[in-house]
Amino acid sequence: MGHLISETDEHRVAEAIAEAERKTSGEIVAVLAAESSTYLYAPFLWASVVALTLPLILILGTWWPTSWIYLAQLGAFAAVLTLTLPRPIRYALVPQSVKRARVRRRALEQFLVQNLHTTEGRTGVLIFVSAAERRAEIVADAAIEERVAKDTWQGIVDRLTAAFGEDRHVDGFIAAIEEVGGHLAKHFPPGSCDANRLPDHLIVLNES
Repeated sequence: MGHLISETDEHRVAEAIAEAERKTSGEIVAVLAAESSTYLYAPFLWASVVALTLPLILILGTWWPTSWIYLAQLGAFAAVLTLTLPRPIRYALVPQSVKRARVRRRALEQFLVQNLHTTEGRTGVLIFVSAAERRAEIVADAAIEERVAKDTWQGIVDRLTAAFGEDRHVDGFIAAIEEVGGHLAKHFPPGSCDANRLPDHLIVLNES
């Protein structure tokens, strides 16, 4: 997978984070991942299903000898695997519920990896986007969850996801950062103990 975002657009996102954090004691981290999973199991699963089903069909419908059926089984496995390995087809074979779960899990992992759970006052928010799945997640720490309703985050996620679907990646990220920053500013205004310990730039993962 090529570059997910240009240096100019990365700079725009960094400026949006810095501007949002000037108005709050909370911290925002933005992460853009190329994908949340390779889903390589899907082609092997489908190839196995076809390879295991085909012999029964051939046994019931033909007089082929066992050796022919075995060769047909191997050929079917190889053919289906070859056809379903390319990324677009592989992703199409994976149910949306599985993609949603994988993206959520990756977002929770990044919340810990990026040390959002260590912020003073537990006021860190992760904005996570997985490009291949075109899905987004917002993960907020405990203090924020107590004051901001979960459906508030879902609305932001929906708009961010829609922006990615329309190839407005950067505009979507910036709008989400501004919205999250607005909620943080309302509930967690700047204080005397502000400490900007986390990166303000966009963190890009799995980029080749």
